[in-house]
Amino acid sequence: MRPDPNLLELPGSERTLPTVGEAKGPADPAERIEVTVLLRRDSRRGHLPPVEEAGRRARASRAYLSRHDFATSFGAREDDLAAIRSFAAAHGLAVTREERARRSVWLAGTVGVLSSLFGTQLTQYDSPAGKFRARSGSLRIPPALRHRVVGIFGLDNRPAARPHVRPRPSYAADAPAYTPVEVGTAYSFPPEADGQGQCIALIELGGGFQAADLSQYFQRLGIPVPSVSAVSVDGAENAPTGSATGPDAEVELDVEVAGSLAPGAQVVVYFGPNTDQGFLDAISAAVHDATHHPNVISISWGGPEATYSAQSLAGFESMFEDAAALGVTVIASAGDSGADDGGPGSGLAVDFPASSPAVLACGGTHLVLAGSAIRSETVWNDLANGEGATGGGVSIEFPIPSYQAGANVPAAPNGSAGRGVPDVAGDADPATGYQVFVDGAPVVLGGTSAVAPLWAALVARLNQLLGKPVGYVNAELYQSPTNAAFREITSGGNGGYSAGPGWNPCTGLGTPDGAALLTALRGA
Repeated sequence: MRPDPNLLELPGSERTLPTVGEAKGPADPAERIEVTVLLRRDSRRGHLPPVEEAGRRARASRAYLSRHDFATSFGAREDDLAAIRSFAAAHGLAVTREERARRSVWLAGTVGVLSSLFGTQLTQYDSPAGKFRARSGSLRIPPALRHRVVGIFGLDNRPAARPHVRPRPSYAADAPAYTPVEVGTAYSFPPEADGQGQCIALIELGGGFQAADLSQYFQRLGIPVPSVSAVSVDGAENAPTGSATGPDAEVELDVEVAGSLAPGAQVVVYFGPNTDQGFLDAISAAVHDATHHPNVISISWGGPEATYSAQSLAGFESMFEDAAALGVTVIASAGDSGADDGGPGSGLAVDFPASSPAVLACGGTHLVLAGSAIRSETVWNDLANGEGATGGGVSIEFPIPSYQAGANVPAAPNGSAGRGVPDVAGDADPATGYQVFVDGAPVVLGGTSAVAPLWAALVARLNQLLGKPVGYVNAELYQSPTNAAFREITSGGNGGYSAGPGWNPCTGLGTPDGAALLTALRGA
C-alpha cells in the first residue's frame, strides 16, 4: 500500500535509525502486530493543575481524584474514541481494546497496512538483544485524527530501556553486604509502620520472580511473605529466565527490597515488553489500575534521554501528571553508568524517566555500617575499576522545576537551565550491596535499581502513618524544614559532577532519615 499523500505529520513522532544491531531489510509486511494509540486528555471540564502547582499546595488541602472520577473528567473523549473506531473500521484494523482512563486504544493489523496508514517504513534488525523493527522520520496521520492523537506506539519495537542493577564485583567478595532491613534501620525508617493498607507497583520489562525464591528469602529474614502478584501488559508475563545474571536479578531485587521494608503492603509487578510501547503501557496500567489501586510506583529501568522520541517523553510525562492527580508517588532510579549514562565518550547525559520533573529520582551511595549506625557514606563511583557509578546531572529535555530554583543546579550540557537529577539517594554500590535471593541462590546486588524500591517502601510507610498519600512529594522535600531530614553526601563524584553540601548532581538532597522525614511531613 502507498501512503496517503494527504496524511499530516504527527508532532514529536520523529525517530532516527538505531546505531546498534544489523539492518536485515524491510520488516515482514504480513506480520500481525498491535499498536497503542494515545489520545489527548479531555479538558472540557477543566485542566489538570500543573504538577508543580499541585505539589506546592498543603497536603491536607489536596483533593486527590479517584480513578473513576479521573476517567470521567480527564480520560479520553468519547468522540475521539469514536473517531479511532471509525478509522479502524474503514481500513480493516481490529480494535482489540480501549481504556478511557488511560486514553489508549489498541489497534491490530499487519505491518504492511499499519506502516502505510501511518506513513512510515519499518526495517528489520538483528541485535544481541534479539530481533526488532525500527523506523526513521515522523509518523503521519489522516486529517480526521488531527489534534485527537498525541502518540502512536508499537510500530518501532526496538529495546527502550535497561535495568539498573549491578552484581557485586569479584574483588569485593569479602566486603560487607546488608539485608534491606539493615539498610532501612540505618536510614531510620519509622519502625511503627510496615506499609499496611498500601500498594507498591513495580514496573518490569523482562524476567520474572519465583514464588519459591520469595518464600525462602523472607523466611530467612524472619518476615512474613508479603502479598506479591503479577499483572501482564501487552502480552508480557512473569517469566523467570533461570539466570541470576539476567533480568530476573532486577525483578527479584525490586520485589525483595520493597517487600522486606514494607511487608504489610501489597506488591504488584507490572510486566511489559521492553519497548517504548510496553514501557508506557506498563506505567499507564499501574497509574490507572482500579483493581489494586497502587499509590507508589517504583521504576528501576531507563535509558539516556536522547534515546526517546519527543512523543515518548510527552506520553510518559502525561502519565506521571495523571499519577500526581491521583495521589500516586512515582519513583525512578537515576542510572548506573555515571554522568554520561551510557559509557565513555557519549557526553554528559541523564537517565529517563528519572529526569522527569514529576518523578522522584534516586541516586546511589557507598554505605558502610557499624552495627546499625552509619559509619560513612559517599557517592557510589567504581568507574576506575571498570564498574558502575550513580547517574546524575542535568536534563536537556526538561526545564528546571520551581522546586529546584534555589538548589544551585548547574547548567545543562547544552547551556540551558535544566531539571537536576537526582532528588534523593540511598545505598547502591554493589560492593556494599543488598543480600537477596535470585533463581534459587543467595546473591549480592546493587545499582540505583535498589534505591527506587527502597524509597517506595519508605513512602508506603509514610503514607500509612500520615493517613493520606504523600503523592507528588518533590516540592515538599526541597522546602525547609523537610530538606533537613536528609543526610547530605559531600564526598565523591560520578565522573562528571562532584558531591557537596546541599543538593548535588550525584546524590541530590542526600539519603533519608525516615523518622525525621515523617516528623517534617506531619508538620508540613
